[in-house]
Amino acid sequence: MERAVAQAAGAGLTGLLVTPGPDLTYFTGYRPTAITERITMLVLDADHDPHLILPVLERGDAAGVPVAITDWADGSDPYPAAARLLDPAGRYAISDSAWAMHLLGLQQALPGASFLAMSSALPMLRAIKGAEEVDRLAAAGAAADATYQEIISVRFEGRTEHQVGTDLAGLLTGHGHSQVDFTVVGSGPNGANPHHEMGDRVIERGDMVVLDFGGLKDGYGSDTTRTVHVGPPTTAEQEIFDVVRRAQETAFAAVRPGVPCQEIDRAARRVIEEAGYGEYFIHRTGHGIGLTTHEPPYLVEGESQVLVPGMCFSIEPGIYLPGRFGVRIEDIVTVTETGGRRLNNTSHALQIVT
Repeated sequence: MERAVAQAAGAGLTGLLVTPGPDLTYFTGYRPTAITERITMLVLDADHDPHLILPVLERGDAAGVPVAITDWADGSDPYPAAARLLDPAGRYAISDSAWAMHLLGLQQALPGASFLAMSSALPMLRAIKGAEEVDRLAAAGAAADATYQEIISVRFEGRTEHQVGTDLAGLLTGHGHSQVDFTVVGSGPNGANPHHEMGDRVIERGDMVVLDFGGLKDGYGSDTTRTVHVGPPTTAEQEIFDVVRRAQETAFAAVRPGVPCQEIDRAARRVIEEAGYGEYFIHRTGHGIGLTTHEPPYLVEGESQVLVPGMCFSIEPGIYLPGRFGVRIEDIVTVTETGGRRLNNTSHALQIVT
């Protein structure tokens, strides 16, 4: 919380207003039992101790939160109570997950104050992970790796994408995930859609299959992609796969402190463009990960934020050929003092499945 207040001051802000969601969990460990129309908000600024305003009926749930608490009762207007904790002319970053009705209520109570989205005002707020956070991300990555090692032994041919995706979800849960966020199974032409997820298409021999899956384990995210092939690939399929593998490895090799995020995207994109498939790489190279599976930093052209030890993000270049197939390889990587460290460690080779 002290670091966040210092970051806010450095950005010309009075403070932060943190509402239920990953930001509140990050600062306090508190997850309200129900996120409702009743405002709950942590106030962080340099002039006061951290303060949480919440409905009186939830005070018991927040008993262990290590900050001062102000409650309000149903039937009363919570916004004047919140306003008393704020600078009437302050400039505050507010969580992206805040309800619009709460922001409008604060604006009405404090017409002289201004509010900015947390992601735009303080995009790197949760980007640099501590050692314990990296350990949790590594454990989540290891669980996803174990899931992949098991899924490649199941039968693909003759089963639907949905059936394989259900297997993936079950394996993630079996390896300790409390929440499964996505199980992409893109077979054949469906693999050319990066966010296809899964459908009723029956997987056939000769299909390239994109497997992208992840969720939360002990509060931190996993996200990995491997591309497999049902039976032996054609020469052309193997060549395209090898381009993506080189792009992923080249991008990883570029990771080191002080390098702008966009340079990692450029490194991967350059390999794919030189191979003649630039127009088929249709998304950014990566995204940050932590309490959520997508968060800053983003590895994309135009992002000049430099890499700092402790940042964790995906590196996931791909080639998507409409009507034919897609290929993507994704690892979560953390920045160290000397370079990058992969948090996913399964083989990048094109795995043949049955």
